Amino acid sequence: MPNKKALICGISGQDGAYLAKLLLDKGYDVWGTSRDVDKGLFSNLKALKIFSKINLQTVQIDHYDSILNAVIKSNPDEIYFLAGQSSVGLSFIEPAETIQSMTLGVINFLNAIRYFNQDIKFYNAGSSECFGNILGKPATETTRFKPKSPYGIAKVAAHNLVTNYCESYSLFACTGILFNHESIFRPERYVTQKIIKSAKMISEGKKNKLELGRLDISRDWGWASEYVEAMWLMLQQEEPEDYVISTGKTFTLQEFVSESFAAFDLDWKEFTTESEKFIRPSDIVISSSNPLKAKTKLNWHAKYSMKEVVANMVNGIIE
Repeated sequence: MPNKKALICGISGQDGAYLAKLLLDKGYDVWGTSRDVDKGLFSNLKALKIFSKINLQTVQIDHYDSILNAVIKSNPDEIYFLAGQSSVGLSFIEPAETIQSMTLGVINFLNAIRYFNQDIKFYNAGSSECFGNILGKPATETTRFKPKSPYGIAKVAAHNLVTNYCESYSLFACTGILFNHESIFRPERYVTQKIIKSAKMISEGKKNKLELGRLDISRDWGWASEYVEAMWLMLQQEEPEDYVISTGKTFTLQEFVSESFAAFDLDWKEFTTESEKFIRPSDIVISSSNPLKAKTKLNWHAKYSMKEVVANMVNGIIE
């Protein structure tokens, strides 16, 4: 039997790189897209030692012809859409770009599948930001969406497009509603990486203070390389369904900061201050989840939670 083929849109990012490695280990031929292959650094793929094994294509996700050509050329069994503007904070500064990058990319891929090969299975990367503030009640697949940021709004729109095409044209298309998941591949604009790097620099005498926004917000933090397995499992099912992917454990940002500084034998209170300049116009106070469906139907559960995530990032663990 020939190897399965997968096309990953957003392969140079954290999730794309981990997913590419997982699929290669499973014997897939892996194709990946980038805005400009010739200028891309692909540092994550190189760190995982898989760069030379990937078939790369330059694709503009807001151009239908570009996406259609990529689908025709790769002729995949599975497509994973992990692209688009990925920062919640930046979405308040660039709302139009954020919404456009996600919705146009998703609808262009869905139309390419619809007209080229309806047997292709499609995965869309959703987000816990879709839920908004649910007052600490654990979110499930049936929890109502009420996003609090342009990023969350974009993810809800993409999610609804996937559902519509699945129901209207009988496509195998689904969304993984992923809660926060981290690794050393996170850019420093993400608060988790900012905290870890700042704590390290302070311990080395290279920095004096860490400024953050609200420390009382709560999040469900997992380890990224585990989450990509859930993405793959979703496309191995007989019927397409959406799943909440998370650890099911919630911690405050203050607890994450405390754990990070303790790893360097530092008291976070001596070096951390709250600053209004890092507070968003609106934010989710408590992000909580119930991943029971994934455990029951996919036989997937997260092995690592916040403390293990911090330890892995501090120690530079890749996989």
